[in-house]
Amino acid sequence: MALKLKRELGLFDATLIGIGIIVGAGIYVLIGEAAGVAGNSLWMSFLIGAAISSFTGLSYAELTSMFPQAAAEYIYVKKAYMSKFLAFMIGWLLMCTGILSVSTVSLGFASYFRSLFSVPSILSAIALIVIISYINFRGIKESSNANIIVTGIELLGLVIIILLAVPKLGSVNYFEMPNGINGILAASSLIFFAYIGFEDVANIAEETKHPKKVLPRALLLSIVITAILYVLTSVSAVSLANWKDLGNSPAPLALAASKSIGDSAFYIIPFIALIATGSTVLIISIVTSRMIYGMAKEHSLPHKFALLDKKTRTPWVAIIFIMVISSIFALTDKIELVANITSLGAFITFAAINLSLVWLRITRPHLQRPFKVPLSIGNIPILPLIGTIFCLFMIYQYDPPITTVGLIILVLGAAIYHIRKEKMI
Repeated sequence: MALKLKRELGLFDATLIGIGIIVGAGIYVLIGEAAGVAGNSLWMSFLIGAAISSFTGLSYAELTSMFPQAAAEYIYVKKAYMSKFLAFMIGWLLMCTGILSVSTVSLGFASYFRSLFSVPSILSAIALIVIISYINFRGIKESSNANIIVTGIELLGLVIIILLAVPKLGSVNYFEMPNGINGILAASSLIFFAYIGFEDVANIAEETKHPKKVLPRALLLSIVITAILYVLTSVSAVSLANWKDLGNSPAPLALAASKSIGDSAFYIIPFIALIATGSTVLIISIVTSRMIYGMAKEHSLPHKFALLDKKTRTPWVAIIFIMVISSIFALTDKIELVANITSLGAFITFAAINLSLVWLRITRPHLQRPFKVPLSIGNIPILPLIGTIFCLFMIYQYDPPITTVGLIILVLGAAIYHIRKEKMI
């Protein structure tokens, strides 16, 4: 009998996995850069990110209730368009951005670690990748238990910022836009990286109990909870510290907290950020390895990537592959650049997922849908169409260097597809 992934996760576990990857490096590292562009209106940028996430999250919720499988996006696109090529390209894009994110967020972790313990960045980044890969290999339940602990710690960091800002609320003009609406949109493009992760809940479908019911709820809960926290944190940050200072600070939330509790914030908040970035690396490693595993099962990648360890039932070859490649990429240190590349890949993917749902509603309206996106005109769902428009609009906000890297990734994926297409189902 072929080995299968273990079904051990419930609603609480799945929701916290979603929150754990969303509330991570993005909010702790990029909120300063975004504040420098959006000013006191930073909260609007987070609201835009939440809106896009919500529209797309509803599409994911319906699709995962229909097709609860690993390599979720690959499966959705393949089922919708009956196209192996389009499915492979989406899976390839997510695999590449996942590996890039592991290496980049590990370097974010390393910068915090160096500030506290004076350890070289490259050494601590690669050490983290190895440790996280081992936890991933040990099993999904062990990974989930670790995630529950660190998610609680990283949420505590945001709650501290919010509580410290309570006496300062209303002290600034929250509609100040130093760069106008363009600044709000530019900041949204950047901080959307902070929302990426909710969609990865769909990739633990084969390790979740009752996935058709649990996963749609976990997806939506993780988006709602983090959106509320993000908006409150952004308002709190600009209430505590000047937005210009936040934009110039390598530790923006620590700077904001220091305005209330002094220099001790530069020890407390970086420690929490250390936990947050480590948690992000763990969850990205989990979902990316499941994406590779699912694509290998579909013969889009070499079969060895679908091999499971007999004891832990985790995709060990995929985990080792991610560990090795992300360690190589950890030799660079450009977190803002890769965050934008990852966000661009996410917008392309989300547009494809929203359109997949629309197309399935039109062409296969009688498929069983345990969860269904509300608001439709005939067989056409309105909210996924709005989500698609949002995503396409945001894609045009990126600078040419970012879109060029995205194009290179897609061209490379197309070349690999044509090399391997004879071996695909």
